[in-house]
Amino acid sequence: MAADATSYKQLKEDFVSNLSGGSISEINYVTAVGPVACILWSALQSRQSFFKPYKPLSFLVDLSLNVLGLLLAITLYSSTPLLLCGLFLVPAIFVYALPPNPVVAKKKKPRLPPAAQTQGRSSALSILPTKPFLTTYRGSLLVLTCLAILAVDFRLFPRRFAKVETWGTSLMDLGVGSFVFSAGIVAARPVLKERAEGRTTPLFQRLLYSMRHSFPLLVLGVVRFISVKGLDYAEHVTEYGVHWNFFFTLGFLPPFVAICQSLLEVIPSYALLAVVLGIVHQTILETTSLKAFILTAPRIDLFSMNREGICSFVGYLAIFLAGQDMGMIALPRSIRPNQNSNNASQRTALLIRMSAWAVAWTVLYFLATNFKFGAGFDVSRRLANFPYVLWVAAFNSAQLSAFCFIETIFFPSFHNSNDPKTEQEAYNAATSTVFRAYNRNGLALFLLANLMTGLVNMTVPTLNVGLTAGMGILVGYATILTAIAVALDARNVSIKL
Repeated sequence: MAADATSYKQLKEDFVSNLSGGSISEINYVTAVGPVACILWSALQSRQSFFKPYKPLSFLVDLSLNVLGLLLAITLYSSTPLLLCGLFLVPAIFVYALPPNPVVAKKKKPRLPPAAQTQGRSSALSILPTKPFLTTYRGSLLVLTCLAILAVDFRLFPRRFAKVETWGTSLMDLGVGSFVFSAGIVAARPVLKERAEGRTTPLFQRLLYSMRHSFPLLVLGVVRFISVKGLDYAEHVTEYGVHWNFFFTLGFLPPFVAICQSLLEVIPSYALLAVVLGIVHQTILETTSLKAFILTAPRIDLFSMNREGICSFVGYLAIFLAGQDMGMIALPRSIRPNQNSNNASQRTALLIRMSAWAVAWTVLYFLATNFKFGAGFDVSRRLANFPYVLWVAAFNSAQLSAFCFIETIFFPSFHNSNDPKTEQEAYNAATSTVFRAYNRNGLALFLLANLMTGLVNMTVPTLNVGLTAGMGILVGYATILTAIAVALDARNVSIKL
């Protein structure tokens, strides 16, 4: 029995590895399912007010579109994601073509003149509103992450989507970096608030504040390490190392970001700082023996045992800073605070600026990876090298732009609100309850998803499960996790870790 358990563990470790990955275009098609499903959700809500009030049927449709739709994209429709996009897009067009619900039309308020809008916003509304497209972006990312960490253990999850061993691109490699990029967006909020209040926090105080955020994550990292080793859970050492895990990476980011904030006196933006860090990291990899050490060195001491996690940290720091720069653009109410521009021009300016950054990151990625016109470097999540940083930044900037565009088309009333109550009502109407629930308790739900994943793997031989049973387990897991998230949100519970 012990020999069988050992051989199964080795089989699982070999199974979750991925030598080559998949193409970026295929990953883009799969991840496009999220925005397309959001279009159908937005059509139902904006035209028919389908999710208000939020009833059991509303939850089932919300779950089916925004959770199970993503599950289908990474499993049964993984080879035909464009077909799944079409299955969402066709009914969305049909719903949008229907006459709007009279109740929805009645609730629309007349627009005030631009001067009155500006005066109302400046006197009553926060300069950092909670924007629907940001909640949708972060919620969809968390959902996809929670789905993938369990689905990867089943044979119905394509191996090309699993994390790549060293070189190449895959869906789960993108997910890890996107999680860090998303955290960077949120981290821009206190910086913007500080600037709006005209104050500057000394470096020592910033470090103390960052330590308070780091401590729970580092504790989670220790707990995960002890549980993985204690339960003899299958793991891939070349992902982060023997003792390191993703929680340690997240935990060490805040103090280093606090230090990097002091560099803004010399470097004008977080994005430029991210590029400088990425280039320096890539230069060291290419001109020293660091790359060979990370990939081939024997594990003889604590540093060499965890060389992947430690040496890739610079790349993740660059991704975090790139996300923070995007947050500086996307979070404020007005992208042109010193101008009396109306809502339409403000939103157009935001879309153009986010799209421009998506294009800029994409061009840099092309120049870094193209063998004919660029440097010809390969992407490596294991090294968190510069091409990996650029890929993650380009993808997330494009996703944000897509969700912002969808919100602008379907829910323009959110940007015409003139008091906090009206704005909150417009935000609730423009945001999926499922995504709002995941976004509210993201880290706690991610931890719960890890615990549930471990429980499934300890009780079910996932490699031997067939297609029907595997989908049943994944649907049940996704439904339970989502129901818990929505229940916490309905009870106004926020779990801060």
